[in-house]
Amino acid sequence: MARKEHIVKFTDEELISLTKQEGSLSNWGKAAGMTSAEVEASVALDLDEAGMVMDWESATLELPLPKAVLNMRVDKEILDYFRKTGKGYQSRINAVLRSYVEQKVPGVQKKLARG
Repeated sequence: MARKEHIVKFTDEELISLTKQEGSLSNWGKAAGMTSAEVEASVALDLDEAGMVMDWESATLELPLPKAVLNMRVDKEILDYFRKTGKGYQSRINAVLRSYVEQKVPGVQKKLARG
C-alpha cells in the first residue's frame, strides 16, 4: 500500500487566524488598490506567467461523464499493482481501458469524450 502523505486540514476561520498571527507573503492592501491595467502589467512581468494567454471568452465547462457500475474479475496481481499506486487507482484502470479502446477503434476518441 502506498505511504500516506501528511496532510493538514484547516477551516477558513483557522486560516484567517493563522494569517493574522504569522502574516502573509501577499500584500493584499496593495493588490486591492491596483487598477486593472496595473494588475495586467504586474502579471506580464511575472516569469511564471510569461507567454500564458487565457482566452476566457471561449472557455467551456467540461463535466465528467457518469460512470457505469461494474463487477469484474481481474488477476490478483493486476489489481494489486493498481491498488499500490494509491488513491485513484480505479480511475487509472479506467484510463488504461479508455486508451486501449481509443487505439483499437478508429474515431472512437471523439465519441468517448462526448459520451
